[in-house]
Amino acid sequence: MTRVHIDPVTLATPLFILTIILEIVFARLGKAKASYETKDTAVSLAMGLGSTVAGVLTGGVIVAATLWVWQHRLFDIPMTAAWAWVAIFLLEDMTYYWFHRISHERRFWWVSHVNHHSSQHYNLSTALRQTWTGAFNGSWLLWLPLAWLGFPPAMIALQKGVSLVYQYWIHTEAVGRMPRWFEAVFNTPSHHRVHHARNPVYLDRNYAGILIVWDRMFGTFQPELDEEPCRYGLVKNLATFNIVRVAFHEWIAMAGDALRHPRHALGYVFGPPGWSHDGSRETSAMLKARATSPAAAGATGPQPAAPQESPA
Repeated sequence: MTRVHIDPVTLATPLFILTIILEIVFARLGKAKASYETKDTAVSLAMGLGSTVAGVLTGGVIVAATLWVWQHRLFDIPMTAAWAWVAIFLLEDMTYYWFHRISHERRFWWVSHVNHHSSQHYNLSTALRQTWTGAFNGSWLLWLPLAWLGFPPAMIALQKGVSLVYQYWIHTEAVGRMPRWFEAVFNTPSHHRVHHARNPVYLDRNYAGILIVWDRMFGTFQPELDEEPCRYGLVKNLATFNIVRVAFHEWIAMAGDALRHPRHALGYVFGPPGWSHDGSRETSAMLKARATSPAAAGATGPQPAAPQESPA
């Protein structure tokens, strides 16, 4: 079986719309914690729509590559076996962890992922602020080994869809902390708020898709701290709601850096975001080190260089 008969994301789309409306209504009634700004929400929804269109346009190549790899598989893994679903759940979730981590730690992949973090608000609509260019930097290649092992492409696609649907509900401030056992195993709104925060202590942490155990295993876990409220967005926020700039600004910036400094082009392309050949910019590691230095004791994290428009 290689065809996908169920697309969890498509099936869940009406739920996405309904819950966003409900979150707005409950926030207006003072029954839930949620911050919405009209232009910001419009950008998130438009990015989600554009991502869907981009997926249709590039999906054929990815499907063809996955099918080709699967034809050269090592094993025949049946979709009817319960153990196979447990295995694909764990392996796909770990694959997502490493994809997500690379997307933050190396600029060539950050250029596609940055738009997801560009909102200074954290609500359910933020989950839909997805990339238009993810297929172009080849991050989808990380899932090909699953097909090579013998997992049918339909099985891989279904599990990826389940992961995306799960990650939708964790983009909210309306939910506090879950029970301790749940927080210990699964990704939650609390864990993911940390991931979206620009406070130095929270940068490049909690890459999990469904299971937070990968962050605990690989040393990237950071709990949400009551004494350190999350501030959302980028270290240097965009001063625009122009959707084209939101989608492509970091691609343009990366290309400009590489062209201006050809001797250091590889560093500007494949180094960590914020890397510069002369140390004039700060990476996440540098921001963290500065924030925890004795001289910075008691100081707050970096403020946005150019904040977005104020909420209406």
